[in-house]
Amino acid sequence: MSETGPSTASEQTRRRSTTRFLRDLVVIVVAALAVSFLVKAFLVRSFYIPSESMEDTLLVGDRVLVNELVPDVMSLERGDVVVFRDPNAWLAPGQGEDLIKRVIGLPGDRVECCDAQGRLSVNGHAVDEPYVRLPADVDRVSGEDFAITVPAGRLWVMGDNRYDSADSRIHGNVPVDDVVGRAFVITWPVGRWSVLSRYGEEWDAVPDPDPGPGPRSSIPTSGPDPDPSGP
Repeated sequence: MSETGPSTASEQTRRRSTTRFLRDLVVIVVAALAVSFLVKAFLVRSFYIPSESMEDTLLVGDRVLVNELVPDVMSLERGDVVVFRDPNAWLAPGQGEDLIKRVIGLPGDRVECCDAQGRLSVNGHAVDEPYVRLPADVDRVSGEDFAITVPAGRLWVMGDNRYDSADSRIHGNVPVDDVVGRAFVITWPVGRWSVLSRYGEEWDAVPDPDPGPGPRSSIPTSGPDPDPSGP
């Protein structure tokens, strides 16, 4: 007849504890990898900045994280920095498939440039853009004047480096459906780590676009018909 001494029981307890620890560790690692995969696949992606068009906000070699819940789950806003798929051969062969610019006009917005102070305006509101990079002795945020009403389902986008950016002024509007997501943080190099601002204090002051003349609520019941073309 054999007996199990205190030392043997203690050893068995240690083995069971080690086994449980290793099992829990494997579960945690697998779960972390699964979550990481899901986040990278469906929520957040990293993008490399290859050009100067967004300087000084983004520099060549920067890496940014992009929230892919925008615009399907979270709405786009003026001032957002967005990554979008090349909608119509904006890029030359071999330059990739994605671009990054700042949203200036949403669907229905009236975007015009430039006023006497060199600013652009959206829906009649002049916007101060402290992030714009301009050449020395230049105070206009665009070298050319333009006026555009953004069509439904489209965006007007521009680079922050206004005199070195091929954007909507050249290529036209961007389909909202081509937006990959909103860039929200610079992750690399380490010394460049920062949250990307949409400068809400400037852009939130822009009014909604004028919907145009709606149904007339007080049409005369007698007398001549009102002029359908308006004043």
